[in-house]
Amino acid sequence: MVGEPIAQVQEGMRKIVQELQTDPYALETAFLSVIAFAGKAKCLMPLTELYKFYPPALPIGGGTSLGAALNLLMDEMDHSLVRTTAEQKGDWKPVIFLFTDGTPTDDPTPAIERWTQHYSRRANIVAIAIGEGVDTSQLSRISNNVMRLSETDDVSFQAFFKWVTASIKTTSLSVSTAGKDDVKLAPVSSSINLKKETGERPCVVDENYVVLLGRCSNTQRPYLVKYGRRLYDVKGLEGSGVQGSIYRLVGAYAIDEASYDELSDGRSNRQISTAELRGVPTCPCCGNQLGVVICECGHIMCADPGGAQACPWCGLKGTLGQGSGETHITRGRG
Repeated sequence: MVGEPIAQVQEGMRKIVQELQTDPYALETAFLSVIAFAGKAKCLMPLTELYKFYPPALPIGGGTSLGAALNLLMDEMDHSLVRTTAEQKGDWKPVIFLFTDGTPTDDPTPAIERWTQHYSRRANIVAIAIGEGVDTSQLSRISNNVMRLSETDDVSFQAFFKWVTASIKTTSLSVSTAGKDDVKLAPVSSSINLKKETGERPCVVDENYVVLLGRCSNTQRPYLVKYGRRLYDVKGLEGSGVQGSIYRLVGAYAIDEASYDELSDGRSNRQISTAELRGVPTCPCCGNQLGVVICECGHIMCADPGGAQACPWCGLKGTLGQGSGETHITRGRG
């Protein structure tokens, strides 16, 4: 950002702090921090109690280092946040508002993978794309709350930062009263052109196959599970030319992670229902009986039906349960 947009964000930050400092509840509970990622990522203000916080001057740099910003954010979370233990009550799950008007100029993929595997359950990100020129496909990989502020005039920015302030207050109140730790955004008024992005982009997949990326819970090694498409006549519509399709298991295969990461274009933004899949493989890395188990983080792992499991993607521990109804899984491109 440079020129008017950065001045508007600076003023908006000042108004957020000013408004929160008039709220007795926020004064007792809120801590704020600021990270800039124009070129190099830098923590301008470490996590600070609201009554001591003064908005720092936002620097101008060359670039949009989203990957560096995510890595610095995760490092700061490790350093500053107090975790809940048997002896103490830790901090609430933080809410991160990420503002950007550009496309990443570094490679954010390693940082996004680190975030997804180890940090996404520990914080809520609200990503704001400022202007129409921002490709939100990268933002949708780290947040389910991706918004676009299309108009960037003074009135729009003022209404936008009022919405941010209201969302902070609403989330803090919902956490304290209901014991929940998910972000609760304020309603968007008609005076602001702020819309939620779906993150959907044109994505071509090979419809003849469904490919899932799993990770072994014992060896931590990745593997692919492949299903092949099979057509069948729909009962009652035989001879009409109308056919249904399912995907039958072809196999599961251990892969070399470095080679796969180098050549793969990653998961698609397309999902497949488990109701369309037939067959569950054993894990090709350790032989666990169930090679397609879906963790709460949305990733695929292997599991032994007999005991407790730890997800190799996010670290969540628990016992294997039976889901109710179908589940949707993000599929590979093919």
